[in-house]
Amino acid sequence: MNERDKNNLKRIEREAGFVIKKTDGYNLERFLHDDLLQHGISMALINIGESVKKLSEDFKHEHQDIDWSEIIGLRNLAVHNYDGLHLDRIWGNVTKDVPELLAQVQEILLAEGVEKGK
Repeated sequence: MNERDKNNLKRIEREAGFVIKKTDGYNLERFLHDDLLQHGISMALINIGESVKKLSEDFKHEHQDIDWSEIIGLRNLAVHNYDGLHLDRIWGNVTKDVPELLAQVQEILLAEGVEKGK
């Protein structure tokens, strides 16, 4: 893995960790009533998508088990159609997809000898 891919994976790890930490103890109803959290989570998802866009094609090809295009698609939707975001779907990303992505990224980093959070 090249240094650029490693740095982008570490950024994804940080942003995904932020999402999980900030939504701990939340449910959909509480999330729907917290516009500050909605904005923060949306920005974190955008940042994750930006980092995914910067990953090399070789790296993404080596790790096809992760749906990179779906992550970029969510980023594009959030950036270009923010008012059209369906917050219940975002909540699904927060509760299912982000923890899965974090685990996958941490597994890749660990396999490359990069310690968690470093």
